[in-house]
Amino acid sequence: MTDIATSASGPDPAQHWAVRVPGSSANVGAGFDVLGMAVGLHADVGCGPAPDGATPADEHHPATVAFRRLGGAGPVWTRSSIPMGRGLGFSGAVRVGGAAAALVQRHGVDALGDPDHRRSVLEVSSELERHADNAAASLVGGVVIVADGLVTQVPLGFEPAVVVWIPDRTTTSTDRSRSVLSDTVARSDAVFNLGRVATFVAACAVGDVERLRTATQDRLHQPARLADVPSSAAAIEAGLAAGAWAAWLSGSGPTVAMLCDPKAAELLTAALPQDGHTKVLRVDHDGARVIAEV
Repeated sequence: MTDIATSASGPDPAQHWAVRVPGSSANVGAGFDVLGMAVGLHADVGCGPAPDGATPADEHHPATVAFRRLGGAGPVWTRSSIPMGRGLGFSGAVRVGGAAAALVQRHGVDALGDPDHRRSVLEVSSELERHADNAAASLVGGVVIVADGLVTQVPLGFEPAVVVWIPDRTTTSTDRSRSVLSDTVARSDAVFNLGRVATFVAACAVGDVERLRTATQDRLHQPARLADVPSSAAAIEAGLAAGAWAAWLSGSGPTVAMLCDPKAAELLTAALPQDGHTKVLRVDHDGARVIAEV
């Protein structure tokens, strides 16, 4: 990352900068609206004329809406490798990027190092998202737990490959996907998920990959959502059968995310259904940061 000159009034206008934000895989199985994982797909959000390869964002774009909410002025542009409507946190990433870009514009490139500014970014992006798991992971990086606006990073005792399988012809609306979920859950299902989330956090901390398959099982949201995307259910089964440590519906889907030994990623991708494509990613530990726009 290239250093950027700053002044009391913000970044040096002679230099081009952007906020780079990772995408995310929310829920991670059992952690519905609580767990999120930042992954190595990125969105850049910047101010001013759009550079080559970027797209101007209109006033209705989620990045621009977040940018305005924190006092950003002028045009906004985006550039992204995160697919839209696929459960990899596009809207959360660009909202974090827009809110962060407003603070960088107003306070300089060190703004994201200030806890109060970061809290403002999370509050705005979470309010616009209507849940905080994607936004928190994109802002902070790594694997996170979010509860009542408090974000805790989960220590990782391993460095996995994150294999994502994306169906070729299916997208998902988060609002529509949430509409199929019940407002109440059985106590046994709540206890089931609580045990899995606790196991997942402990397994991550000590590097116990053998526990991850059980730890990402879910009864609160995946059964209803997977009923609408049988190809995603088939991808989960195929990935686990091929040796993935864990597999889950990424966010509201239809993408499936899996963890495995990096050495096994190629074999795992070859075993997944042919009606989708795969990407081999990493966990992004950096979260949102300012870069020199190139």
